[in-house]
Amino acid sequence: MRVAGAAKLVVAVAVFLLTFYVISQVFEIKMDASLGNLFARSALDAVARSTKPPRYKCGISKACPEKHFAFKMASGAANVVGPKICLEDNVLMSGVKNNVGRGINVALVNGKTGDLIDTRYFDMWGGNVAPFIEFLKAIQDGTIVLMGTYDDGATKLNDEARQLIAELGSTSITHLGFRDNWVFCGGKGIKTKSPFEQHIKNNKDTNKYEGWPEVVEMEGCIPQKQD
Repeated sequence: MRVAGAAKLVVAVAVFLLTFYVISQVFEIKMDASLGNLFARSALDAVARSTKPPRYKCGISKACPEKHFAFKMASGAANVVGPKICLEDNVLMSGVKNNVGRGINVALVNGKTGDLIDTRYFDMWGGNVAPFIEFLKAIQDGTIVLMGTYDDGATKLNDEARQLIAELGSTSITHLGFRDNWVFCGGKGIKTKSPFEQHIKNNKDTNKYEGWPEVVEMEGCIPQKQD
């Protein structure tokens, strides 16, 4: 009886040890697989991060150099979607912000700090050009001026208003016509014509929308005003 009991004990211990060994081996394999998957995912994530293109301010295509302000802007789309003006990753004017309207939309920015000074829009179809002229005359030297049309930005423009905008660096303002799309970035006190201007004529043969040309977009880097 003692021999049989001892034999059962030996068998039980052997089964326990065998079971423990098998479980430990399976667990070790699963741990190795889990760690392998974890390292693989980490490596893939690192590759994805390294290949993902960088995002620049306002979504422009490349970074601006030091002492420059990044900007991106678009004219309105027909009479449906308003213009959008972004500077240094801050949306200054847009339909979402509910601060755009028919006519010429204007954002004024401090040329030294990049801080927003004012946003306005002037109805050049059913409005009066006089308030727009007074607004243009009051702009201070060193101010960055960003403009974009929505629907119609030209019908009520007169020679005085066009000349004031030309003095901000615009070339296209002299022949901006009914329902043309136009975006412009210039400045008060600028000594040369601005390189930042896009203009598409309203032409029934080439218009993207019925009665309106396609949206014009523009991006760039505005030099910061130095003392």
